[in-house]
Amino acid sequence: MLESYLTLAICILSVVVAAGGALIVAHVIGPGRRGRVKDQPYESGMPVVHDIQRRFNIRFYIIAMLFLLFDVEIVFLWPWAEAFYQSCTNGTGSIIVDDGTVATKGFLLFGMGMFFLILLLGLVYEWKKGAFEWD
Repeated sequence: MLESYLTLAICILSVVVAAGGALIVAHVIGPGRRGRVKDQPYESGMPVVHDIQRRFNIRFYIIAMLFLLFDVEIVFLWPWAEAFYQSCTNGTGSIIVDDGTVATKGFLLFGMGMFFLILLLGLVYEWKKGAFEWD
């Protein structure tokens, strides 16, 4: 049973070794000059002017959440597109899912239509709330 985890263990070990090696090499060959100016935080080429605890406009977070919402949509769209393609090209108009159930083209289209409808309703709601207006 432990043999099935061997590939995973090798992958994790190689990632840890690569990351550790990169950190060690950067420390060894990197410049060693230190000072008051060099040790200050650096953000986008701008010197720190305000306290780091200042408040940001909530619209930045709303736009970030909208980006994540529509970015995750693509993650769900890819397997659906593959399943729909298989159901269209196998000649029967349906596919057998892993658990033995049968999914037809109509079922797949209806499910994705509902998914897009929910996303569209969320987009319209945010639009009506003024999330895209930068007054």
